[in-house]
Amino acid sequence: MKKFKITFNSPVTLGFIFICFIVMVVNYLTVGLSNQLLFMTYRWSLTSPLTYVRFFTHVLGHAGWEHFIGNATYILLLGPMLEEKYGSKKLIFVILVTAVVTGLFHFILFPEAALCGASGVVFAFILMTSFTGFKDGEIPLTFILVTIVFIGQQVYEGIFLQDDISNLTHILGGIVGAVAGYRLNKTK
Repeated sequence: MKKFKITFNSPVTLGFIFICFIVMVVNYLTVGLSNQLLFMTYRWSLTSPLTYVRFFTHVLGHAGWEHFIGNATYILLLGPMLEEKYGSKKLIFVILVTAVVTGLFHFILFPEAALCGASGVVFAFILMTSFTGFKDGEIPLTFILVTIVFIGQQVYEGIFLQDDISNLTHILGGIVGAVAGYRLNKTK
């Protein structure tokens, strides 16, 4: 009988989730201070180096365990497939671009609110995944349906619901994922 072993199959995906988990634990232990200092982006002085650091690190912090688990579930479902198809370096690049784009837009457009969480990365992964079967000269029906369902939901919720969810972050993450999915598949 063959023995099974546990493999570290997706280093970027697993590393990202482990870092988010550690940040979540530290935030819990510091009663929210670590998120405020390093893992949320909000309007702050442009002369502060931490302002620029937070443009990247806000995707690592989460508002609570439910927020973390929701994002981690999608990332763990989609990340390994994307990492296998595109490689670790390209997935890191997509995560970083998503972080900067969502962080900058939030900083500019919503000066009164703080942003944390990997939801933009989740939406980037969702839209990227819909391009996995892309062939040049074709638009996958899955991409169209995913765009209508996920982005349409965010537009609807952004207009009609008053909650603490940054729907613009989800939409921007989706746009980053769609562009990345299209470009990465077009170059193959």
